[in-house]
Amino acid sequence: MVLTGYSSSTPDGFEVTSYAAAHTQRIGFLIAHRPGFVTPTLAARKIATLDQLTRGRIALHIISGGSDKEQRSDGDWISHDDRYRRTDEYMGLLRRIWDEYEPLNHEGEFYKLEGAYSQVRCYQSPRVPLFFGGASDIALDVGSKRADVFALWGEPLSEIKDRITDIRNRAQSYNRDIKFSLSVRPVLGKTEATAWDRAESILDHVKHATLGKIEPGQPARLQSEGSRRLLRFAEQGDLHDDRLWMPIAAASGAAGSTTCLVGTAEQVADSLSKYFELGGDTFIIRGFDPIADAKNTVKILYP
Repeated sequence: MVLTGYSSSTPDGFEVTSYAAAHTQRIGFLIAHRPGFVTPTLAARKIATLDQLTRGRIALHIISGGSDKEQRSDGDWISHDDRYRRTDEYMGLLRRIWDEYEPLNHEGEFYKLEGAYSQVRCYQSPRVPLFFGGASDIALDVGSKRADVFALWGEPLSEIKDRITDIRNRAQSYNRDIKFSLSVRPVLGKTEATAWDRAESILDHVKHATLGKIEPGQPARLQSEGSRRLLRFAEQGDLHDDRLWMPIAAASGAAGSTTCLVGTAEQVADSLSKYFELGGDTFIIRGFDPIADAKNTVKILYP
């Protein structure tokens, strides 16, 4: 499954996915989607339509927004916590529109609907999977309540263990089961030494690219609790659990998934297996050179 990202300045993920899906047969797509710019009724129809056209090859990754500046560039001025309350209502409406077979009415904090109904249903049963990301307390609660898969960034094993336990307990309070996804960036080498050499080279490029743009110790997305967590772990040390390398997170203001697992394919696979044992059901693997790293990861890490 390929992640199509989202920001206030990048190409539209639905259009990118539609084009890519039309030229492929098996690969799946995880579409990042930010509530607030498309009504949940329209989004539900768009997603269900694409799910039908791809014969069930999509999932939706809900991101509420960790930067006031980025939100405002798209005309959204509500606060961080309000964004998550809106996401809560939005995700609940997506499910209702997909699941209910009679027109529905709804009056909530952010949306008021009368006679909402969708003729198109999801291809997948019971519906398109909903991924969710966030690290603040309100995000943990909304994700536990609404998501099928809670997406986590690469953090130290002990932190991931505690986070999974917390989210599972919250989900159980809503009588729900939930799965987990972990996002990391492997830096691979035929030997451990070559992997570390490559990691240092990537770090040099990141430092050059962010020079004068990132305030040391501050997240690139100021309202992102997830970024603050990564920066805190980076302050505690460059390396955690033998393989989890933090300097690129520190150099980039932890702008998204920026922690790395450095080593040979066998060493990185061993680290991934430890996250799997803690409850990580799926992994979102990213590189620094999208095409070359994708080929290299498939060839070396998943032969």
